[in-house]
Amino acid sequence: MHDLTGKKALVTGATSGIGRATAIALGAAGATVAVSGRDKDKGRAVVDAIRAAGGSAVFVAADLVDGDAALDLAARATEALGGAVDILVNSAGIFPFGPTDSHDEATFDSVYALNVKAPWFLVAALAPPMARRGAGAIVNVSTMVAQFGVDGMALYGSSKAALELLTKAWAAEFGPKGVRVNAISPGPTRTEGTAAMGEALDQLASLAPAGRPASPEEIASAIVYLASDEASFIHGAVLAVDGGRAAT
Repeated sequence: MHDLTGKKALVTGATSGIGRATAIALGAAGATVAVSGRDKDKGRAVVDAIRAAGGSAVFVAADLVDGDAALDLAARATEALGGAVDILVNSAGIFPFGPTDSHDEATFDSVYALNVKAPWFLVAALAPPMARRGAGAIVNVSTMVAQFGVDGMALYGSSKAALELLTKAWAAEFGPKGVRVNAISPGPTRTEGTAAMGEALDQLASLAPAGRPASPEEIASAIVYLASDEASFIHGAVLAVDGGRAAT
């Protein structure tokens, strides 16, 4: 079990799926967690789950539609956590599937606003204070389809490919100042958001050695590892948590 006692973490997209599992896992490891998302009821339920297990958490509502919203979240989360954020997990994301000509400009902009712009401004606000303190960990949630082409996933995959390049650039920028920046690349994961994929999720997962979709908790365990001191020599990595899909 990784020990994050005394650490303060902000998790975006923490009201469901991978983000929810990550917030709960960070709380179980001893971190005080700022649970962020749009749905107050779901957010408070995550906070209650963390507290019921003996952890500490607060809910900070946010709808990350633009850079100003991200900067506002960074400020409010910092205040709610007592003046510092030690761990940032950029988990919020949207993943509309479909052919290129099925996505209008509004959809394109919304995907890049949440998947790229929000992490950019959260890192811009929170990484410099981490660097001044000489320590911090940032974990970005990507996807395996950022690394190879899949029919119908061009928009989603391209936004996460941008996030993976940012992960490496931020590692180069902030790593020398004590801030580790890494990403995870999940494979098919069974969440509320992927439920609409139906059998397609299992078919996609069957292409990997594991032969099944992941649970959110399996992805969360990798995120907690990258946020912990056990990963102290890992900078700028994109960790495949995809059941072996990247290896085949």
